[in-house]
Amino acid sequence: MRSFIVDSWNAVMNHNYNPLKNIPDLNVRHMAMQILAWMWCVAFSMYFGSMWIFGLTAIAHCFIIGAIVVTVATFHNARTMNWTYHTPSRSRAIYMNGKRIELDKNDVGGEHE
Repeated sequence: MRSFIVDSWNAVMNHNYNPLKNIPDLNVRHMAMQILAWMWCVAFSMYFGSMWIFGLTAIAHCFIIGAIVVTVATFHNARTMNWTYHTPSRSRAIYMNGKRIELDKNDVGGEHE
């Protein structure tokens, strides 16, 4: 069931899998996806017979698609992120009594080690 949902999502919403992958320019692909999204909003609002419905369906589409995108991104990051603690901006040296002392290059950082 999970693979069916992922495959269905990719077939429609992922520009690397749907037929828009044949468009080489990423900006043009994005614009085509935006135009299709608005076209479907207009189509559903015309089906229900009101431009007020268009505004509601456009907002609803933004919220629903945004929630799906955030969820998929969170799941992707949880799967691929390196979960070790490190502070990239941490200085690699400290000063004690006016002298610079280099820290171990393999030290991942943190305050309380």
